[in-house]
Amino acid sequence: MNNLELKNRDLDVLWHPCTQMKDHETLPLIPIKKAHGVYLEDFEGNRYIDAISSWWVNMFGHTNSYINEKVKEQLDTLEHVILAGFTHEQVVRLSERLVKLTPPNLDKCFYSDNGSSAVEVALKMSFHAHLNDGITKPLFVSLTNSYHGETIGALSVGDVELYKETYEPLLLNTIQTPVPEDMSIEAAINAATAFEELCAQRADEISAIILEPLIQGAGYMHMYHGEFLVRVREICSKYNVHLIADEVMVGFGRSGELFATQKAGISPDFLVLSKGLTGGYLPLSVVLTSNEIYAKFYCDYNKFKAFLHSHSYTGNALACAAANATLDIFENENVIEKNRELAAYMAQKLQAFAKLSNVKEIRQTGMVAVVELQGYAPEERIGLRVYQYGLDHGVLLRPLGHIVYFMPPYIITKEEIDIMMDTAYEAIKAL
Repeated sequence: MNNLELKNRDLDVLWHPCTQMKDHETLPLIPIKKAHGVYLEDFEGNRYIDAISSWWVNMFGHTNSYINEKVKEQLDTLEHVILAGFTHEQVVRLSERLVKLTPPNLDKCFYSDNGSSAVEVALKMSFHAHLNDGITKPLFVSLTNSYHGETIGALSVGDVELYKETYEPLLLNTIQTPVPEDMSIEAAINAATAFEELCAQRADEISAIILEPLIQGAGYMHMYHGEFLVRVREICSKYNVHLIADEVMVGFGRSGELFATQKAGISPDFLVLSKGLTGGYLPLSVVLTSNEIYAKFYCDYNKFKAFLHSHSYTGNALACAAANATLDIFENENVIEKNRELAAYMAQKLQAFAKLSNVKEIRQTGMVAVVELQGYAPEERIGLRVYQYGLDHGVLLRPLGHIVYFMPPYIITKEEIDIMMDTAYEAIKAL
């Protein structure tokens, strides 16, 4: 097997996600043979530092020996069982640990398969909880520039035109309220004020606000101050509007704390987790909510009050084993403290980019560092040039348009950070 053979076989039968397939007439498709640590390796022995954690999921490196061991152990015991009427040790243990680790008053776990599906669960739970109180609240609020996934409900509450515009006729009716325009506390207060004005007018129609705490991922890595979250929590409580925190991307240490809501010192009504939950091994997501909301559905059988939502692979045993192994690593290796050291080193490296004339801004929250470029038209697709330069020099960078970002696995060394960020620097300098 070689790169060319597998690439040609792939293009005969695959349609890749978030990809204009015609690009692959000129843009290389990279077949990966194996991976270890922060490195991906193709069939010709070329290695690439995975600077984006394979779409933000990989926490502790590829083929991590500890997670491998725990998944293999589970494989010989139980691979999957229906979670309706049955349970298993891995899902119970995982749920106990998540309830303990997440902010207060998140007491119950409901599992699904991926981030978008979990967002759908949270939206339905919120609407249904109000309905079980005798109130119909058909609207959801999200932030401008937000992204919550690409299933119909999740897409409806997003606000990134690139993903949403084509499907507008299919989507739910939602409202957007301004995201803080920058990382200042003043911007946070202004945006919170706008949200309260909206609630004062329409809270009787609004089921929940859904937001990405501190960092808007696919929204070009826009970042804002935690004071916004504090004030939104207060406003939601005042107006009987649920707060859904979508931590699919920022959860599990990316923000500098285990969860971004903890960094702001708040508890949402619903917490949505996925991506890093299994360390990047297997699809799994979870929505955590309070006993208070859970109780609204707890009754003698009533098809109108029951939460009749399911996925075939809900609480999959192999995925839960990977998740428990991931939490073991967090528990045993002081990951958050080590991440802070790595984030501080990345911050030092980031300063060099600010001196380049084609850089508009640098910004960082925890283990997410961003370089925003300026002076390029969208049709130039400047990100593809940075992407290609990275591949040519052994680094997987996947810019979001004019946004070059770094979100590496937590096991990356300072020497590997040097390679990753120096390569991006030279790519941007050469534009």
